Amino acid sequence: MAEKVQEQIYVIPLREAKRAPRWKRSNTAIKDIRKFLARHMKSSDVKLDRTINERVWDRGSEKPPSRIRVRAMKFDDGQVQAELAEE
Repeated sequence: MAEKVQEQIYVIPLREAKRAPRWKRSNTAIKDIRKFLARHMKSSDVKLDRTINERVWDRGSEKPPSRIRVRAMKFDDGQVQAELAEE
């Protein structure tokens, strides 16, 4: 396993997912999370944990949460791994 270089907690707004058609909102929210982390952690290799997916899809595809709190870790090989942050 590579060494951890950077660790950060982000609150990611998912309000842009509301502009998608109702049946695509959770799919759009997952894509927005990946795009947000790629931009802020400066890496194109983003892996999301299962817990993030479960939280977004918890209320179905039509009602994703309006924001999500995520812990992102960047490793020295450039990979970013994200998991749901404990509240």
